Amino acid sequence: MLFGICGGPETGPLARAAGYDYLEINVAAHLQGEASDEVFAPILAQIQQAGLPCLAANVFVPGHLKITGPTVDFPRLTRYLETVCRRAEQAGVRTIVFGSGGARRIPEDFDRSKAYAQLVEFGRKAATLAELHGITLAVEPLNRGETNVINSVAEGLQYARDVNQPGMRVLVDAYHWVKENEPAADIVAAGGWLEHSHIATYAGRMPPGGEACDFAPFVQALKQAGYAKRISVEAGWQDLTAQAAPALQLLRGLFAA
Repeated sequence: MLFGICGGPETGPLARAAGYDYLEINVAAHLQGEASDEVFAPILAQIQQAGLPCLAANVFVPGHLKITGPTVDFPRLTRYLETVCRRAEQAGVRTIVFGSGGARRIPEDFDRSKAYAQLVEFGRKAATLAELHGITLAVEPLNRGETNVINSVAEGLQYARDVNQPGMRVLVDAYHWVKENEPAADIVAAGGWLEHSHIATYAGRMPPGGEACDFAPFVQALKQAGYAKRISVEAGWQDLTAQAAPALQLLRGLFAA
């Protein structure tokens, strides 16, 4: 298992000193799919000098680029995807998290079956482009407070199956999983479809050790699923310098138990 931190290139030296294996950067902030190559060049240099590989990236599609609903601009989305995937390969990213709750949110008065078909069409295009650049997408089930579609691991698994492309797999996030009161069996059932994972405490979305939190059922479910790829701490740090190493120590202990 590789352990990472969600953060920008500036987080690299501290994360490396604390013992982490990789960074998970932000597509919107660091790959900037609608900015020019001239704008991206200095950001790429920062990524390459981060001190840790940036193996994953999140915030795939910004909220203003709609994936569902009557205003979807598929040619614009395609151009955006082509740029992001090309830049992700340049940056060494291997997994892109497809959360993007705002972009995928279905408008209240829009036909849900049509919206889901749009999501699948988007997923097939995105997964095909990602695979060309050696990247795998991981759809992230988000709790219903953040979006209104693909809210559970079971739904994420069904979506990946419906997309039916090698470049689309599933992410499981401890925080969202508990928010939706999902059974451990759904993580186990996802098995070989699991590509990436996130962790934070259930109440305050803090790093491991930031507050009392029983991660054991989540970790045990990942083990039973045969998952041993990457897990990123996606949390609100109060003091990264003080908290990074203890959080990693706790995580390593959980997975070693």
